[in-house]
Amino acid sequence: MEIKAIINFLNKLEGNNIFYKLSKVRNEAILVEIAVPGQRWEIEFMEDGTVEIEKFISDGEYYDVKEIETLYKDFID
Repeated sequence: MEIKAIINFLNKLEGNNIFYKLSKVRNEAILVEIAVPGQRWEIEFMEDGTVEIEKFISDGEYYDVKEIETLYKDFID
């Protein structure tokens, strides 16, 4: 995908008031993180022109502060 197409994509997000953040986690890609109600999208524009999209969709569950202990237990060494 050309840089012009990426800029058009970002302009369309902005024109529709969709929150996004740019970052880079791989040497060969630009990452666009998008937050919409109940979902978070990660769209990576690769240097070879391919696009990878991963979606994280909420199950609608909400948790109280006790859930932080689960975070510690499951993900911190």
